[in-house]
Amino acid sequence: MNIEVKVIASSLRKGNVVDKDGKLYVILFAENIHPGKGTPVTQLDMRRIGDGVKVSERYRTTEMVERAYVEEREHTFLYSDGEGFHFMNPESYDQVVATESVVGDMAPYLQEGMAVQLAQFNDVPISLVLPQRATFEVVETEPVTKGQTASSSYKPAVLSNGVRTAVPPHISAGTRVVVMTADGSYVERAKD
Repeated sequence: MNIEVKVIASSLRKGNVVDKDGKLYVILFAENIHPGKGTPVTQLDMRRIGDGVKVSERYRTTEMVERAYVEEREHTFLYSDGEGFHFMNPESYDQVVATESVVGDMAPYLQEGMAVQLAQFNDVPISLVLPQRATFEVVETEPVTKGQTASSSYKPAVLSNGVRTAVPPHISAGTRVVVMTADGSYVERAKD
């Protein structure tokens, strides 16, 4: 079931699907830009669903765009292999495989058993939304130097998923930390 409806460009978000010239595109990045002078615009970076080609478009923020409503459902991440990333619908136990191009830079944040919102068009996964936060272990970081205060700058660290981030000075290797899945930024030390 796919319904299309016209929405203003400024309401579009990452993961939404739009119809442009009869082709479907999934939004990878959306930003509303308000220049000091001139017309506010919405910058969209999109991937064409048919062939994976990436395009960038600018719309006036009030311009109407065809948004396609695709089936979005919670799925559980199982594992990845040469075929792609395997997800399961927890209600029907149906499994689907999302390709590398769909998962993209979110791949390092996927954890076994993680619940994600998976959008499908004609039963083909086209985009996914991760939980905002995920917990990983710090595998590498600089040791704390004497006299360094907690309020001083963050130090570089590498997480167990291979992502580089910055953590407060008191965080050492082996500590589990919560990060934002959007950009890997440090939130807090994990409570567990």
